Amino acid sequence: MTDFLNVSDSLTHRRWVGPDDNVTRRAEALSQTAALPLPVARILAERGVVVAEAAGYLAPTLRDMLPDPLLLRDMEPAAARLVAAATGGERIAIFADYDVDGGSSAALLLDWLRQQGRDATLYIPDRIDEGYGPNAPAMAELAASHDLIVCVDCGTLSHDALAAADAADVIVLDHHLGGETLPPALAVVNPNRQDEDGGLGHLCAAGVVFLTLVQAGRVLREQGKKEPQLLPMLDLVALATVADVAPLIGVNRAFVRQGLAIMARRQRPGLVALSDVSRLDTAPSSFHLGFMLGPRVNAGGRVGKADLGARCLSAVDAAEARKLAEMLDDLNRDRRAIEAAVREEALAQVEARGDSVLSWAAGEGWHPGVVGIVAARIKERSNLPSVVIGVEDGIGKGSARSVPGVDLGHAVQRLAAEGLIEKGGGHKMAAGLTVAAAGIEAAMARLADLIAPELAGRSGVNDLRISGLMEPAAATPELMDMIEAAGPFGQAAPAPRYAFSDLLLDSVAGMGDGHLRATFRASGQNPLEAVAWGAMSGPLGPALMGAKGRRFHIAGKLELSQWGGRSRVRLRLDDAASL
Repeated sequence: MTDFLNVSDSLTHRRWVGPDDNVTRRAEALSQTAALPLPVARILAERGVVVAEAAGYLAPTLRDMLPDPLLLRDMEPAAARLVAAATGGERIAIFADYDVDGGSSAALLLDWLRQQGRDATLYIPDRIDEGYGPNAPAMAELAASHDLIVCVDCGTLSHDALAAADAADVIVLDHHLGGETLPPALAVVNPNRQDEDGGLGHLCAAGVVFLTLVQAGRVLREQGKKEPQLLPMLDLVALATVADVAPLIGVNRAFVRQGLAIMARRQRPGLVALSDVSRLDTAPSSFHLGFMLGPRVNAGGRVGKADLGARCLSAVDAAEARKLAEMLDDLNRDRRAIEAAVREEALAQVEARGDSVLSWAAGEGWHPGVVGIVAARIKERSNLPSVVIGVEDGIGKGSARSVPGVDLGHAVQRLAAEGLIEKGGGHKMAAGLTVAAAGIEAAMARLADLIAPELAGRSGVNDLRISGLMEPAAATPELMDMIEAAGPFGQAAPAPRYAFSDLLLDSVAGMGDGHLRATFRASGQNPLEAVAWGAMSGPLGPALMGAKGRRFHIAGKLELSQWGGRSRVRLRLDDAASL
């Protein structure tokens, strides 16, 4: 495969690889047969969509794509028990994880209950004092004063903690990889249980909760009772699906596509407030969910009070939502400062080690609330599975992030089963672990051995995939409308990345906290505006800052920017190559 535009070593030290010839031919045929614009046909061809599937792919609906909730084991008793508790005036507690998926899942349940005139106790554990998932003291305390505890985005591996809640019924609504045995609960609804077929394994926890509420609606209808409205809740499902990096395949595409449309109506106070503090002045996209709203919701669980995100998402009063969103925005700024310090140290370790299978780093005193996001940054830089571990009092708590094709959650579970770590689990793309400081190196060596076979068949780990070549004049709002028709974009469904050849760097400047903005120009054409998020923490930003007047090939993803009531196209710059 030849280098696209002859770029073999870009400013970020990557080789550019163009579209496969077979994809190009399928795109041209699809464009002609299905009467689609070529940019749209190219995206569909890359996804393997054929002519007969094109219309449905471009207009995903829940009516066509929503699976039967009863396909999931334990769904029937879970939904029936939830309805009985809600309609019978029982005391309900929600135990949720402290991330976006957990907070969104909790907000879904609170919304559903409030539509029936009910409420619930919300419990989210402190990341530092209690750690991830249910713990025995908290569960025993909740069980003593509640009839039903619903664990969302956690609980599948919490055998001892759930056993401590024997005074109440417990339902688990989760998506993390299950072990060989299930915890003692009335129901464990999880598409990633070992006895599931994996057909719905792409759901995040909020997706599982939504399906549970669909089944609960059926139960209410059978009882002749009014069921809560579910479609307005899709904004929360969309946020969780994108922020938890769930693959945008199957029903997840419908969740996100319809959820974004609902979010654009600005009806949920918490999401309105978060959008406003994020200065989001355009219709939301998957990018905004993953990189603007999601980090703010997560900030409470990372470096502040764990329940702030869920409280903001579930707020019904606009003033309260605004107050909580402002607190989360402040915490997000604190998180960025903490993250920057840890990231610098972690990257130095990774670069010094120079591993080719697993990028990992560990440090004394690294804040456990930022190790996950630093692991994500290192994964983006190295294009390898990455683990970052913060050590305190001889115990390391770490987070891992994976690349497509490597099931990191399963590998971490193997480490726990082999006794190399104290505990660990997760899903294919992300995992968490606890390990004795003295055992970190041995655990990481074994983890590298476990994932090496999955990486062996993966070529071009430092390649940057390019969808096609484009002239700046072609980057119009009309083209963006065409491209968005093939969305939403995210994990397993990346937005197209276009290259622009031989452009003059007309202006360049720093922007905000480590970002960069630039203007590129081709002869006789309007300038192309570009923004490179986080570029100053890598090689791209510093290389461009002193290069005004030089010429480059550039590559990135197009997005619409609103300014002064007008829509303009700009490039989210991923890479550049000097000429």
